[in-house]
Amino acid sequence: MENKPKPDDRRDNVNKIQSNINNTIVNYRKTEELINNVDDDKQKRELEEKNERRKQSLKNMKREIKDEAIDKRNGYK
Repeated sequence: MENKPKPDDRRDNVNKIQSNINNTIVNYRKTEELINNVDDDKQKRELEEKNERRKQSLKNMKREIKDEAIDKRNGYK
């Protein structure tokens, strides 16, 4: 049996990216709450750094979803 790569199916990319954005926002907010309740400075700093990475990821995902939406509207040409 020969392994063939699956065809590139981007039809649901916008939905997948939006789901990732939503999950990242939820995690960001939960971490913000946790930061406010943590006394350990090291742990607090680590959580703040994690949320900084999440903010960067959100920017990238928003840019990516915009590009995907344009490609989808143009029929992925």
